[in-house]
Amino acid sequence: MSDVARESVLRTVQLTKRFGGLIAVRSVDFDVPAGSISSLIGPNGAGKTTLFNVIAGLSDPTTGFIEFLGRRVVAKPERGWLEPVMWVIPSGALLLAANETVSAGLPQAVTGIVLLAAFAALIATLLLASIRPTWYVVALARLGVFKSARPNDMVAAGIGRTFQNIRLFSNMTATENVLVGMHRQLHQNPLDAVLRTRRQRTEEAEGRQEAIKWLRYVNLTGRDDAVARNLPYGDQRRLEIARALASKPKLLLLDEPTAGMNPSETAEMMKLFARIRDELGLTILLIEHDMRVVMGISDRVTVLDHGEKIAEGTPQEVRGNPKVIEAYLGKGAL
Repeated sequence: MSDVARESVLRTVQLTKRFGGLIAVRSVDFDVPAGSISSLIGPNGAGKTTLFNVIAGLSDPTTGFIEFLGRRVVAKPERGWLEPVMWVIPSGALLLAANETVSAGLPQAVTGIVLLAAFAALIATLLLASIRPTWYVVALARLGVFKSARPNDMVAAGIGRTFQNIRLFSNMTATENVLVGMHRQLHQNPLDAVLRTRRQRTEEAEGRQEAIKWLRYVNLTGRDDAVARNLPYGDQRRLEIARALASKPKLLLLDEPTAGMNPSETAEMMKLFARIRDELGLTILLIEHDMRVVMGISDRVTVLDHGEKIAEGTPQEVRGNPKVIEAYLGKGAL
């Protein structure tokens, strides 16, 4: 295993997720060192997937926050009421101006133009709120408005993910599935697609070549045009990883990536994870129940039980931890 860098790619601080009276994750602090393969383990119902979902932006934490690459990205929203106020300020100012034109006795055409501008300003601000360009997000931050990142924001920030239950586009080919993961790198617009512009044709050809490259990387050579639902189970798992890699992440979240695989397939996946870390320089955080995988490839292991972190350290340290043994085997196991 390679040495683990000191700086953290991801850090959770007192992270808690509550569903009504159920606390799925309770005050969890942990970090993922850059360049590491870190594992998150625990018995069924320990809160692992819930924690993954919060990290991926699928749900907001009840308390606490998550930092990615040194920037707070997930937390409870703050001053969210101020953003809608921002949306109506430009159009509101123009409506006041329209009222002034009426009071000043200016021609109705001038008033109409100002009203039209007010409507256009409202539409423009709502579009900005939907698209959320970087400068808009920065402006919100300067005003003290914080909105927790959504899944698309986390992908844009540099987090790729696979799922416990495979989530491929089953009626699309392997190449098309990988192209979906590349959507943030593709810049063609609907008009390009309708008119089949040169940019659209060039980008589509280059995108397909890039997708095929990722398929080969995960050992799916020759499966480019295979429909996803027709692929064997293990190949579908690999395809999910290829799609995640195509988004060019800095952190790869793998949720039980070897579940349902035989020993030979599992060994091949372990080699793939090591290649991803060593060749691509990616940091990997995985949930895994197969202790051979966890102990075989992990630099650091974090253990959850009933939503709480009960142990953390190297595989050797965690393997002999009494709390971990008790969580898996029950009291009296020692």
